[in-house]
Parts: sequence; C-alpha cells; structure tokens
Amino acid sequence: MKRGLRDRVRALRVTLWTLIIPPTLWAAHFLFSYLWAAVRCAKLGSFADSPAAFAIGTVLALVLIALAGILAHIQSRIPGDPPPHESGTDVDRVRFLAKATLLLSGLSFAGVVFTAMPVLFLQDCR
Repeated sequence: MKRGLRDRVRALRVTLWTLIIPPTLWAAHFLFSYLWAAVRCAKLGSFADSPAAFAIGTVLALVLIALAGILAHIQSRIPGDPPPHESGTDVDRVRFLAKATLLLSGLSFAGVVFTAMPVLFLQDCR
C-alpha cells in the first residue's frame, strides 16, 4: 500500500530537520567548548574547576546527534517503499537526505568528541 502525499511530506520534513540538527549541535558544542576553555584558563569562576557542566553538555550533544542519526537510519529504511531508483523521485530524495544525515551525524559525533578532548585534558594555561 502506497503512502499518501501527507506521509511523504512529513517524512521529508523529518529528514530535513535531522539533516540540520547534527552540524548545528556540533557548532554549538564547539563554541561552548572554547568558551569553557577560556573561562577555565582565565579562572573567571569556581565552576570552571569542576567539569560536570561541560561533561553534561557534551553528553547531551552526543545523545542528540546519535538520535538524529538513528532517526535518519529509520527514515532510510521505511518498510513498504519500493527499491532504490525504481520509484518516484520523492522516495529517492528522502533516502538521499537520510544517507546524508547519517554521514553528517557520524562526522558531527566525531567532531564533538575531538572538540571535547582538549578541554577535558586542559591543564593550567599560564
């Protein structure tokens, strides 16, 4: 049974949002990491000595990026869709965006991990 136009538009909308979320979270975490490093180096507050807030922010970013990747994986394998390239372009677009989101999720996940490492192991800056 074919899905209606409304279902396809919803799938495309979900896939577009999952495409935008991973790099946006990586960029926000990147800014958060360097702000945290600057506060810690300048000794602007006692909260910078405890890495709990930074760890919570990092874990939250990683979980949201992983969820976007999982959602994209689900979108790329919708049961009942015809095989790739044997259907209309709308199904192929959703699959392409879902695969691009999987790639962006993996790259963003690695980016968050590598951005967090220097901040976690940062010693006294002076």
